[in-house]
Amino acid sequence: MDIFFSGYEILIISVIIILAIWDIVWKLLAMWKAANRKQKAWFIWLGILNTVGILPIIYLLIYKDKPNN
Repeated sequence: MDIFFSGYEILIISVIIILAIWDIVWKLLAMWKAANRKQKAWFIWLGILNTVGILPIIYLLIYKDKPNN
């Protein structure tokens, strides 16, 4: 039984960590903006769905230049 990780296992773990950080950063940014704009539905959906940053990026693109209500 080998106790050290092989190259593939380290690569897979690294990709998972990078994707998790990517998702957290985009999610927190989008949730912050939704909370500031008092958009409860967006805030809830952004918090529930794990989409590897896709939904938060879509939200930020849609509302990027709109002023806060």
